[in-house]
Amino acid sequence: MNILLELFVVTFRVLWAFVLAAAKWLVRPKEKSVAGQVCLITGAGSGLGRLFALEFARRRALLVLWDINTQSNEETAGMVRHIYREMAEAAAAASRGDGEKDVLPHCNLQVYTYTCDVGKRENVYSTAERVRKEVGEVSVLVNNAGVVSGHHLLECPDELIERTMMVNCHAHFWTTKAFLPKMLEMNHGHIVTVASSLGLFSTAGVEDYCASKFGAVGFHESLSHELKAAEKDGIKTTLVCPYLVDTGMFRGCRIRKEIEPFLPPLKPEYCVKQAMRAILTDQPMICTPRLMYMVTFMKSILPFEAVVCMYRFLGADKCMYPFIAQRKQATNNNEAKNGI
Repeated sequence: MNILLELFVVTFRVLWAFVLAAAKWLVRPKEKSVAGQVCLITGAGSGLGRLFALEFARRRALLVLWDINTQSNEETAGMVRHIYREMAEAAAAASRGDGEKDVLPHCNLQVYTYTCDVGKRENVYSTAERVRKEVGEVSVLVNNAGVVSGHHLLECPDELIERTMMVNCHAHFWTTKAFLPKMLEMNHGHIVTVASSLGLFSTAGVEDYCASKFGAVGFHESLSHELKAAEKDGIKTTLVCPYLVDTGMFRGCRIRKEIEPFLPPLKPEYCVKQAMRAILTDQPMICTPRLMYMVTFMKSILPFEAVVCMYRFLGADKCMYPFIAQRKQATNNNEAKNGI
């Protein structure tokens, strides 16, 4: 009898979850504040990581930027400081104009940069310790750093495969293990996993990249369940799975030319704004564009041969081949230039 009662309660909760999800589509939830909170972003020197840094800066977060490229990371920090100065000047002008006293002082808005190779475990742990000593505990962790080898499986050196797995997947374990304990103690925090649509469905030619992103998605989902099981509802998680983003990472990737106008590469700014909305409203997952939800659902229910037929119709089965060919040509040109 108890199990029947529990089944009824579970059914009600499942249906109620659908109602709440539908309500969020109709009524946009209020965004939470991250002002004054420490936000750490990996891969902040370029691409989506840089744009995430600028968006969090506009919301008055205290930023910690990690990247393997020191110069590009400092360039991002300069952009962040420029935003901080503009906000401080605007706040000062508003305070003089109407006598408001509740503006956040400019001295509280700071950005810290660290050169860190997230693919190296000890480098992550040592840099994390420096962050805790020099900045404080991290409240928002954005695991964004990513790499792609751009080789067919049998042509890809083992070192590049290992590098892809380390940066795109294993690094999420190291950064989370470094900063999660304090989040658990405070029952407060937010962990963001920037994965990819290729972590939900795959394509040919980028086996290592797909495997790493599938791994990141699996890690994120399991972590989310673990936090729920521990009843740590104050720690939020958001999985970001965008379609191809026009950052240059997959330059040359092409689907069928008749389809491409309806499914072009995403503008990085649009992708990050959608992701920020999901993060700040505690949305568990965001696929961009929304068509990716349908593709994922169909991949889950259709026979494999039906999926292959769809891929071939869309030109998605070999969409990475032009990108791989460009990478191979660039590599050959560099080798010839260097006399290798």
